[in-house]
Amino acid sequence: MENTGLNTPGEKLILIVDDDDSVMELFDFIARKEGFKTVKATSGEAAIKTARLLRPALILLDLMLPKPGGFEVMRELQGDDTSDIPIVIVTGRYMDRSTLELIKQEPNVKDFLEKPVEPQALAALLHTLLKTRAASTMQLPGT
Repeated sequence: MENTGLNTPGEKLILIVDDDDSVMELFDFIARKEGFKTVKATSGEAAIKTARLLRPALILLDLMLPKPGGFEVMRELQGDDTSDIPIVIVTGRYMDRSTLELIKQEPNVKDFLEKPVEPQALAALLHTLLKTRAASTMQLPGT
């Protein structure tokens, strides 16, 4: 049954990868508030295992992670079973233009966000990339 319209966020799982608990909790709160399901990983190794096991609809990936780092995770997830999972890179690290362009050329990287991330911008990006409607714009029956 192919649905050509927008999907409901509750059908989509987002993997949040960050070693900073406060950032992870903020991203988790934003994604859940928008109606998405979430799962979290605090290391590169856990991110790769979780991505292979659960096949999330999208990955929010911090570049500055304990081994392996975000760059290695990004490359590793280009493998056969996870190459179609879109990745949004999130980092507080300054990136020069050439580094940004290199990252954006990676086939599974769909966007790049710098910390601090604006909650509305993150919510809008998630809905755009996952082709979903914001929960707040959905009409409830009888309203």
